[in-house]
Amino acid sequence: MPNVPDRVPTDAFPGAVVKAADALAEAARGGASCPPVRTLLDDGDIEAAYAVQRLNLQREQATGRRIVGRKIGLTSLAVQRQLGVDQPDFGALFADMAVPEGGEVPAGRLLQPKVEAEVALVLGSDLPHAQCTVVDLLRATDFALPALEIVDSRVRDWDISIVDTVADNASCGMHVLGAFPVPLTGVNLRSVQMTMTRNGELVSEGTGADCLGGPLNAAVWLASALAERGDPLRAGDLVLTGALGPMVPAAPGDVFQARISNLGAVEVGFAAEGDNR
Repeated sequence: MPNVPDRVPTDAFPGAVVKAADALAEAARGGASCPPVRTLLDDGDIEAAYAVQRLNLQREQATGRRIVGRKIGLTSLAVQRQLGVDQPDFGALFADMAVPEGGEVPAGRLLQPKVEAEVALVLGSDLPHAQCTVVDLLRATDFALPALEIVDSRVRDWDISIVDTVADNASCGMHVLGAFPVPLTGVNLRSVQMTMTRNGELVSEGTGADCLGGPLNAAVWLASALAERGDPLRAGDLVLTGALGPMVPAAPGDVFQARISNLGAVEVGFAAEGDNR
């Protein structure tokens, strides 16, 4: 990230936040994971972790990268209990994180990729209210798509707490969207059924209800949380609403396909080692 820190002032950020942001940025740039950053921040200080995330997002935008939406993480109640939190988290999606449907993730692009299937929403209007409702969301959403989120961690061996994953942009990696948009008038997202295969073998399954009681609930939480922070969801934004089933590690040469009832299928491959096309 040559010269980028010079373009983004860090005076407004505590020193520990800057150190944590630097460690994660170096891991992403150098292709080698780093130790957990929670050791640099007060244990459990989620706001400090979001400050780390915000600083590195500003740095990436300074290089010309474009934010196109948001992702929701920790929508599983079991995972929330495991990490000792009572709410999801969020991160930002950049345009260059998108993989074409049926495409391939280049070898070496990610450090420790795992794949999960979820519902994606694309907004047709803004969601500016800090107390967003389901009605607001339904009116603002243009359509839904099946999606694969490829999560990744810059933290070594996925040794993460809530502080680590929030600081690390909610463990964002890449994402793949299905090809056929479906209006919400044609699907009940809470009752959709998901199956995901790796190389033809079933590796994950779940329902819409497994995502915080339903993907709409997750998206309402996100819209409210972002509006409260003065950075609301906007028309055109992509929203990845959270996993419908367990995430699964990916290796070079793997092919994943997810099917979500009433939404369709989505597929992605991972290039074999040494294939840098």
